[in-house]
Amino acid sequence: MTVGGGVAPSVLETLEFPAALERVAAHAAGPLGAARVTRRSPATGPDAIRAALAQVAELAALLLTDDGIRAEPVPDIGAPLELLGVPGSALEGAALAQLGRALAAARVVAGDLARLRADAPRTAALRVDPPPKELEQRLTVSLDPDGQVQDGASRTLARARRAVREARARLVHKLEAMLAALDPTDRAPDAAVTLREGRYVIPVRSTARARIGGIVHDESATRATVFLEPPEVIELGNALRAAEVEEQREVLQVLRDLTELLRPQGDAIAAAWEMCVAFDDLCARARYAVEVNGFPPAIGGGPLEIRNGRHPLLVGGEVVVPFDLVLASDECTVLVSGPNTGGKTVLIKAVGLLALMAQSGIIPPIGPQSTLPVFTGVFADIGDRQSIAASLSTFSAHVAALRDILERAGAGSLVLLDEIGSGTDPAEGGALATAVLQTLTRRRAVTLATTHLGALKQLAAETVGIVNASLQFDADTLTPTYRLLKGVPGRSYGLAIARRLGIAPDVLEIAERAVPGAERAMDALLATVEARARELETKEQELAARDAALRSDAERLDARAAELAARERDVKARAQSLEREAREQTRAYLLEARKKVEEALGRARAAVDEATAKEARRLVERALEDTAGETAGDKVGEGWMSLEDLKRARHAPSPSDRPAVRPSAQAPAVSAGTEISLIGLRVSEAEPLLVKALDGAILADLSTLRVIHGKGTGALRQLVHEILSADPRVKRFGFAPSNQGGHGVTLVEFRA
Repeated sequence: MTVGGGVAPSVLETLEFPAALERVAAHAAGPLGAARVTRRSPATGPDAIRAALAQVAELAALLLTDDGIRAEPVPDIGAPLELLGVPGSALEGAALAQLGRALAAARVVAGDLARLRADAPRTAALRVDPPPKELEQRLTVSLDPDGQVQDGASRTLARARRAVREARARLVHKLEAMLAALDPTDRAPDAAVTLREGRYVIPVRSTARARIGGIVHDESATRATVFLEPPEVIELGNALRAAEVEEQREVLQVLRDLTELLRPQGDAIAAAWEMCVAFDDLCARARYAVEVNGFPPAIGGGPLEIRNGRHPLLVGGEVVVPFDLVLASDECTVLVSGPNTGGKTVLIKAVGLLALMAQSGIIPPIGPQSTLPVFTGVFADIGDRQSIAASLSTFSAHVAALRDILERAGAGSLVLLDEIGSGTDPAEGGALATAVLQTLTRRRAVTLATTHLGALKQLAAETVGIVNASLQFDADTLTPTYRLLKGVPGRSYGLAIARRLGIAPDVLEIAERAVPGAERAMDALLATVEARARELETKEQELAARDAALRSDAERLDARAAELAARERDVKARAQSLEREAREQTRAYLLEARKKVEEALGRARAAVDEATAKEARRLVERALEDTAGETAGDKVGEGWMSLEDLKRARHAPSPSDRPAVRPSAQAPAVSAGTEISLIGLRVSEAEPLLVKALDGAILADLSTLRVIHGKGTGALRQLVHEILSADPRVKRFGFAPSNQGGHGVTLVEFRA
């Protein structure tokens, strides 16, 4: 037996595939894009399917952040394009206007696709170069939106239309004058110049026809009025007709010229038009994917794995319960059992629709990490197939459908069977269903079947490749939850539902005794399993709630820790800022002190007697005390201090007004004022001490100073050289000879 494939139109209708395509097509910008979507059909080439879904996913990802990406609707220019290919033909104005609109849309779409090259290369691959813009401009100048040729199409046409207007004006003016000159009894009521059979006429009474003369072109329903072209205006009418003929000749010439202008670009126009329709089709599919929160499935390479699947025709309505259907590599057949109204039929139809949509280049409403095989054939036996015309009962119709499926389905097929084995004796129906399912499983066809037959629930335990499943049913409320449970068969709940609906207890007691013992035992076992599952689900929910609470607490702690860390960073930054401000303020005080020292030294050098020299030295000491350089420097060295602290230090009492403070034990020693050691000090500690040493050396009238800073990281050396470079009293400075400390010592020479 040859096993074939394919998807019959009847199967597509049964699964409501056209209705699903309509949902997608509703997102198209124009009717041609929508029609392209509704004509989609399942492909069987894995690479082509993957490429189509990747293109949709790429554009859908962009739409999540930029909803402004839109297709342009285009008119149907198929017929004009065909006529354009006929040499010597001339398109009508309406057809040319349609081509103009298509060209304008193509230019916009080509520009949009060009901008998507970096972010959406698969989408941008649709782009083709549109025809020259001059064609579009020429059509716009020559035709109005309805396709009427405008005066600006050619100078000859403009002259011809001016001649028509002038001839018409002369004719109408002559007729109006004649009508006004008629005796009122000869004029028809409310008479005015009018048009009949393409000729301008005046309405007169039938009794005046002979007196006026001319040609009658029409008469009223009562024949009391005739529409007359007087002999005096016949030539004027002929002149108008000649002008109109000339105008029509020029209009036709314009249409011919425009057609000939477009004819060489026919292929380019067709390609640009196709680009617009294809982009509209793609945009519609991408917008649908965003709307249903769909993710592109992996195609082929593994068994069926549907995660967070939803029926495409139910998405967007009432709350839809998603389902997970994951088959192991050795599982082919899923036997779904349970009560009516539980959603079994909806489930298997959803699986078929999701597969068909994916193979048609549409991302269906499924979640990430889903995998769909490529089905070369999809078969379905769903619903009541009773046919009075064909003299088939429901069971006979199902058997005929099963025969066709068994003749064609095999590896690579998807088979959907609703209520298999029903419609006849349960024993015989169960036996036939068992044979069919085992045959399809041996062929490795992916099969989803629903059943009420208790005998089939044992099949999964006896046959490799078949697995039970059920849609959860609330035993307390006897209402479906629509949650798919794989590995567990479902109870029918028939007697329980009958009890809820009011069937007499004695009748139900008889019915319960009539149920075979094996089925009663299985039903009791399933009830126990369901109760245990509910308990586990309750505990799982409790654990999930506790886990969520713990995560929430952890997030709050993390947020608090982050807040404290941020505050700590702010405090450190503030401290560093204040330390910098303190150092700058201290340096400013010291510079001011040096100015006063220099001033005092100048006065000392110019002193003419001992009394004046003593006064100068006293001023120097007072200046040093006023600057409080040591105090400020010590405070800066100890840490940081506020600006207010610096101001208080600046105005602190002089040493003569306060108790003496013993120098810090860590302060560096100064050897006879000729040398200072900064080794072991921080930069903030060393700076005021170095300045003090410089001032002392100047006061002692020393010519040199030896500064020991060590090599270390170089920070102290850099500070020393910066201060020396900025001090105008320093003549020169440099490193000591290698036998006197080298780069760890700087020798300072003062100006005389």
